[in-house]
Amino acid sequence: MRNRTSGARPSIQRFYATASAAAITLAIAGPGAAWAQSAAPTPKAEDDTVEAIVVTGIRAGIQNSINIKKNETSIVEAVSAEDIGKLPDVSIAESIARLPGLAAQRVNGRAQVISIRGLAPDFTTTLLNGRQQASSGDNRAVEFDQYPSELLSSVVIYKTPDAQVSGMGLSGTADLRTVRPLAYGKRALALNLRGEKTAGKKLNDDSHNVGGRFSASYIDQFADGTIGVALGYAHLDSPSQVKRYKAYGYEAFPAESTSPDSADGALMLNGQEIMAVSRNNKRDAVIGIFEYRPNDKIHSTLDLYYSTFKQKETTRGAQWFSNPYADGVTYSNVTTEQLGGSKFATGGTLNHGVPIIRNDFNTRQDQLFSAGFNNEFQLSEKTRLVADLSYSSNKRKEQIMETYAGYGRGVGGVTPATPDVGRTYDTIGFQVADNGFSQYDEGLNYADASKVTLGDRAPWGGWGHDGAIRFPHVKEDVKAVDIRLEHEMDGFISQLSAGVNFTKRDKGKTVSDNDLFLKNGRQQVYVDAADLVDPTNLGFAGFGDVLSVKIGDVWKKYYNSAPILDANYYDKNWDITEEVTTFFAKANFQTGDLRGNVGVQVVKQKQESAGVVINGTEAGQPIVPTKISTKDDYTDVLPSLNLIYDLGGGHRLRFALSKTMARPRMDDMRANVTPSFNSLVCSGQGGCAAGSTVNPWSASGGNPHLKPWMAKAADLAYEWYISPATYVSVAGFYKKLDTYIYSQSGTFDFTGIPAPSSATSIPSNVIVSPIGQMTLPANGNGGVVKGVEFSGAVELGQFADLLKGFGVQGSLSLTKSNLNTTSNPDPTQEVRIPGLSGTVYNVTGYYERGGFQARISQRYRSAFKGEVVQLFATRGFTEILADKQVDAQIGYTFQDGPLNNLGVLLQVNNLTDSPYRTRLGLDKGGTKTSNGGSLPETYEKYGRQILFGVNYRF
Repeated sequence: MRNRTSGARPSIQRFYATASAAAITLAIAGPGAAWAQSAAPTPKAEDDTVEAIVVTGIRAGIQNSINIKKNETSIVEAVSAEDIGKLPDVSIAESIARLPGLAAQRVNGRAQVISIRGLAPDFTTTLLNGRQQASSGDNRAVEFDQYPSELLSSVVIYKTPDAQVSGMGLSGTADLRTVRPLAYGKRALALNLRGEKTAGKKLNDDSHNVGGRFSASYIDQFADGTIGVALGYAHLDSPSQVKRYKAYGYEAFPAESTSPDSADGALMLNGQEIMAVSRNNKRDAVIGIFEYRPNDKIHSTLDLYYSTFKQKETTRGAQWFSNPYADGVTYSNVTTEQLGGSKFATGGTLNHGVPIIRNDFNTRQDQLFSAGFNNEFQLSEKTRLVADLSYSSNKRKEQIMETYAGYGRGVGGVTPATPDVGRTYDTIGFQVADNGFSQYDEGLNYADASKVTLGDRAPWGGWGHDGAIRFPHVKEDVKAVDIRLEHEMDGFISQLSAGVNFTKRDKGKTVSDNDLFLKNGRQQVYVDAADLVDPTNLGFAGFGDVLSVKIGDVWKKYYNSAPILDANYYDKNWDITEEVTTFFAKANFQTGDLRGNVGVQVVKQKQESAGVVINGTEAGQPIVPTKISTKDDYTDVLPSLNLIYDLGGGHRLRFALSKTMARPRMDDMRANVTPSFNSLVCSGQGGCAAGSTVNPWSASGGNPHLKPWMAKAADLAYEWYISPATYVSVAGFYKKLDTYIYSQSGTFDFTGIPAPSSATSIPSNVIVSPIGQMTLPANGNGGVVKGVEFSGAVELGQFADLLKGFGVQGSLSLTKSNLNTTSNPDPTQEVRIPGLSGTVYNVTGYYERGGFQARISQRYRSAFKGEVVQLFATRGFTEILADKQVDAQIGYTFQDGPLNNLGVLLQVNNLTDSPYRTRLGLDKGGTKTSNGGSLPETYEKYGRQILFGVNYRF
């Protein structure tokens, strides 16, 4: 195996049960939930007669999930058809976010990415029927909102690995599963229709807050049960509304700018924005499953899945700087209070402010296609060959556009020489909230189309452009072949399996960055009445109305675009190719009350990264990119052990040991290098001595030689299965991260990169070394992640007749991390894992009896370091504060008569209108109060989502 080191010194040459009666999952999400890819269906003898009590509804879903958890050899969590169908979710992310040890990150009010056991979404591998899925995200994390819950029968979250499944994640693996029509064994057709409304008025006049969902599915068997077909379609038209407030920062300003004197030295806002965001989400997804089993020796299954997800987002609002260093603003009538030991300005009047009116329009389209063809051949009574081919493709195309406007009109344009042309100053009253929307009272009418014009209104002479438009594009393809041989045995070892998996992944990202300039020499211009809609009201922050332009339709009428070919543009474009070959072997064993498996994977990895050296060191000259490409390869060995000891009476112990890995982030692996040359290296006191050597070169970039995150893991769990819908579990886990990826500095050879003309300022008798410092992501020392998880489900009716129909299920996860800082450039700074919430809990109470069902569910996660989209369409991290969301529903399914199997349902998501909040600074950074307390940054509210619908099962 390749020796691993933590250093970061690349050279220039190496651098680069039953169908749901509620039926949102419809018949396609039936008892096939317990299907596992590694197990062949057991044919039922023709003369078998089985009489059983049929359980439907919420309890059936809980039972199915418990059965999956109980029967899997690995430690897993599961959600099955009834769970999803009885609490219909926009995507599967909402459903699995309720599982023990899992937490979702909300994006625009919707769960999108998932953290398992406190580790970032990039540490998780997502499978569809056991096959790796491509992601349209910037890295590896799959965005689960592309998968409608209606088309899945179950989701199994592996918390400990199975050596037979390639591509297992470091934190866990999410396997999304669809129905197997032959195992389902009967014909079913079901339809579902729901209306949807976001509570409150629509925020933008040209948006809507009413939508709907429709789904249909069909399952059947033909040719004496040798051919099975399952077809499904799900349509989503879902609006969302976001009220957004953001503080840019807090600062103590000079005493002469603030009155009265009692406000001197108070922390004050230096900038803010208020935005009304309306988004429309449209998703269409289809699935087709075709099975063929002509006899006991051949079984073939073809899985097809396609979805397209289109999003349009209109954002309108106002932003302005409230900083004496920007516009010479002053404050009057300032009120203060003590906050965290610091004097904090809570209200007052801002004089000399210049609000910038924003009209932004973003679009995004994702296309996901997955295909898998599985063939099983029974070579003998005890030997089976399984061959699986798969392909997954995901494409994302985006437009991110922002435009600027303001009060007044200047005829001279906006230039550094005339910084105040077209800038009209305003007096704005303010009240700052530390947990809510701050309130403002402006003096001018920013909705007056005869006064407000398009154009750059920034301080400091302007931003030099009147808007910007960017076009991110991501494409990823995953091709795989998996061949496995299984042999049944008698004795202690019950089965041996071995095989090989080859997976090739190609991913590329391009971003076209463009500035927008008003036509006619950037003259500020009024907007034609035909291009306006009713003003957008920012009353939730007290600001009033702002001019609303249909900018997405007419921007070319007012603006010219010009490419931004700066270093940031080149650094956001990259291509990565990976070829991973996994050899695996596994033995299942059982003796008495002990059973389990032991396995090993040998993972051979090849990676290639294509990028550019972004040579922009010559001031005033265009960047000259030089293409580079770098390869690397290495091998890892990943053993695993899963044990189950049956204590009797439903009690059991589980124990697992494993070594796991997660491949590095894609953007960290980019080959791009951005050099910098310090021509003033000798300008200090005394200059440079003759004959001395200087090192003016430095750079930043990615690292194509990154090795994976690696961890050793131990798991111990106690489970007690009391009845079909009742269990309790306590589990503990310990992960020792052998390596973690930090931003580090190492040496780099800049030979071949031309020095700028400014290098002549260095005396000729001084030696300029080509060796410099480069900051890049590199493998460093790891640390520990550990936690304990409590989970359970209780059917209360088993204890008292009075409680029949009532039940509760829930979980609590407590997680801690301790990463070594010896590899961190700043050992004084806290090292935190993105996605780790110390406390996560989920609790659900339900009642179901006589066709009536009701459920209320709450999920909570404490503050965590989250990845979000930041300025210039780049990814970055922020501190996302604690989040608590409540969902509720009530419904009735007719049990007999002409309306038999017709169900009605009323559901409210985000019942308490839980806000999304972030704070300024990350880890220990950002402006703090005297006692080290943090200050609020972002506050968003999404409103309640109300759904009412009917469904019918044939």
